[in-house]
Amino acid sequence: MKPLIALAFSAALLSACATAAPTLYGPQTAPRAAGYSEYRLESGRYRVTFQGNPGAPVNQVSDYALLRSAELALRDGYDWFRVADRVTQSTGQGRGSTLSIGGGSGSYGRRSSVGVGLGTSFNLGPGPAVSSSMEVVFGKGAKPNDRDVYDARDIVRTVGHGRAAI
Repeated sequence: MKPLIALAFSAALLSACATAAPTLYGPQTAPRAAGYSEYRLESGRYRVTFQGNPGAPVNQVSDYALLRSAELALRDGYDWFRVADRVTQSTGQGRGSTLSIGGGSGSYGRRSSVGVGLGTSFNLGPGPAVSSSMEVVFGKGAKPNDRDVYDARDIVRTVGHGRAAI
């Protein structure tokens, strides 16, 4: 019986791990789906958002938002962009586990008993869905020496591995 329970638990664990879809770079095709979206605030200023699938690493989601910002800058004829504001959010359940302790007592006729129990649970899901949203301002010419300013061509080369047309 114990081997059967262990086998069932292992199968459930493996199937839960296999349900996490990879987060691929591309446009968002539906609300809450993975992908990028942008909103033009004014000339040379956008709000860019990248929504990751559940379990996507925060750095990957942030990098994809930077990549989309770089693509927009190059498409519109700019050389660099400044991240004026950024927000990273996660929704859904995390990957934490819990430990529970419980107790109880009961009696039947002249007999009584006391019991103590210990239990643990593991979240087998892929983890929370992360989104990164940033407001970016584009510029031309020499890139200012500021930690929030990025060279659009460099971002496409490093994060995008040369995917976008330069």
